Amino acid sequence: MLGRFKPRVLTNVQINRFHTSSAANDKKVLATRTLLRHSQERLEKQGFKLIQWPHDTCMPRERLLKEIKGAEGLICMMSDRIDKEVLEAAGSNLKVVTTMSVGYDHIDIESAKESNVQVGHTPDVLTDATADLAVLLVLAAARRMKEGQHAAEIGEWRDWRPEWLCGYQLTNKTLGVAGMGRIGQAITRRLKAFGIDRVLYWGRKEKAELKESLNAEFVLFDQLVSQSDFVVACCALTPETKELFDYETFKKMKKTAIFTNVARGAVVEQEGLVRALKENLIAGAGLDVTTPEPLPTDHELFKLSNCVILPHIGSATFETRENMGDICIDNVIAALEEKSIPFGLKH
Repeated sequence: MLGRFKPRVLTNVQINRFHTSSAANDKKVLATRTLLRHSQERLEKQGFKLIQWPHDTCMPRERLLKEIKGAEGLICMMSDRIDKEVLEAAGSNLKVVTTMSVGYDHIDIESAKESNVQVGHTPDVLTDATADLAVLLVLAAARRMKEGQHAAEIGEWRDWRPEWLCGYQLTNKTLGVAGMGRIGQAITRRLKAFGIDRVLYWGRKEKAELKESLNAEFVLFDQLVSQSDFVVACCALTPETKELFDYETFKKMKKTAIFTNVARGAVVEQEGLVRALKENLIAGAGLDVTTPEPLPTDHELFKLSNCVILPHIGSATFETRENMGDICIDNVIAALEEKSIPFGLKH
């Protein structure tokens, strides 16, 4: 079945210019990337005057400011900064900005509200994909995958040694989840299958139903980080959670603790994490998000053997990215028909 989920290949003609579809109407929609094959085909069939940036890079800001003029819909990515300048450049026709991401901290929500522009995102559909990746990172960091792979590649794999490359298993351990939303719950269900004995969580409020469904305990943040063997960050980025995990936080963790971040890079004070890993205050870390993104290749985190880093690919399955594209299209169609968008923020 996976064969149907293939990336759309752009022609040389498309690569060297903006992709502009023929329009059955005069409604202009700007997309800052090409979508995956099936959602892209659906988008092109809508009859919009569709303008797209066809390259596998960020749409340059000066082009965004130019091409957004007169658009009624904007499909953007999390790497696009949609601020007051962009909204003003669009003009009064703009009805919707919909991002192909769950997070929307790259969009100026207040300016959108002032401009009467609906803001959409792609909630729920990437829960499973992100949870799967979180488990991968937990296991990779706990079982010292980076070190093991390197050892095999350079010839350190020799005779059997009792303590060589020993890591930590999950059986009878405590999991701490910062942000027990849909993704946090999906991660917890998966990790419990590996033998996790106790689940702690922290967030804005207690969710009584989680006591029965996951046998999870709502605790203070300090309790979570000090008592957990595995700490997973999957909370939203807010003023309260920005740099929540700093050096002082890592000092409170067990020296055998494994930290995983699939939330946003900014929930971690990154230099504090570097210091904690260097000083062995924690055993290891698995990161799908960093600050900045992409992380410079000479960054200290890449040099640490106890840190596994992936390039923000939590939602990167063909199934999920197709669904995300479809949601963006649904939002644009609804807005251009003067309706409330089905996957929007309430503001």
